[in-house]
Amino acid sequence: MNAAIDIGSPLHFQGLSVFPLFAELAPVEYQLASAAIPAGLVTVEEISETGSVPELMVENNGDHPVLFLEGEQLVGAKQNRILNTSVLVPAHRKIRIPVSCVEQRRWSYRSRRFRPGEASSPSSLRLILSRSVTQSLCVRGEPAADQGRIWAAVQSQQQSLGVQSPTRAYSDTVERHRTRLAEFQEHLPYVAGASGLAVAVNGSVVAVDIFDKPATCEQVWAKMLNGHAIDALQSSPTNPPPDVEVVRQFIQALENTAWRPVPSAGEGEAFRLETEHGTCGSKLMLHGSLVHASVLADATDTAAV
Repeated sequence: MNAAIDIGSPLHFQGLSVFPLFAELAPVEYQLASAAIPAGLVTVEEISETGSVPELMVENNGDHPVLFLEGEQLVGAKQNRILNTSVLVPAHRKIRIPVSCVEQRRWSYRSRRFRPGEASSPSSLRLILSRSVTQSLCVRGEPAADQGRIWAAVQSQQQSLGVQSPTRAYSDTVERHRTRLAEFQEHLPYVAGASGLAVAVNGSVVAVDIFDKPATCEQVWAKMLNGHAIDALQSSPTNPPPDVEVVRQFIQALENTAWRPVPSAGEGEAFRLETEHGTCGSKLMLHGSLVHASVLADATDTAAV
């Protein structure tokens, strides 16, 4: 990921392993959408009265850029959405952001504006998202996702976890398992100083996320952990958790894979990564400094990357 990364001691709970990552990076000045929206600095709405599934309108009235993270959930308006890729919305600007729907059977207003969701997308869903967005960027130059596959993944996960949702909303999955998610939060707390995390489910590394500074990682840790825990709830722990060396090898293997530049949905420079084994990554830079990098892998693929 073009940065020296130290891997801390892992935390384990019910098939989910979290490895705190430490890196010395140049901090970037921005606010997180999850804080800027409640503060009234940013509004997120449908692009028009009729709306459009793959796009939302964001208006940033603040003095700093606002960061929306890949897989982050936005709840409300005509249907709940997730971010297709990380986007840095410039200060005092109004732009469209690329999203996908995670609520299949609703297309009517519950609110005029969106609010942040309580959980990021599970790594399994983010992988589907990342693969399809990478393909779309390569073919059409647009960060669009395979909406049908995303709906199918949400529905399959709900069936597996016994969730009844009249609109097949991912937020209902989170609500249904709120108590169990709280247990993961208790056992897998943020590790002071960490600027990223590597996550394994049932012994397989499925996600690596690195941010420009520990403050961002600390703020998003709980939401990201909720998403990963949803995946862990589907998996019966049958394999031993990986050790630090496995994670180190996973990250080192990525250093031999080229990141290709792609059009950015907002401010900054965007890059994508894809390996022959289907591991996918996205990276957002601003003036040469890393803002967010993520790599997603298939838990069922035993190949490295």
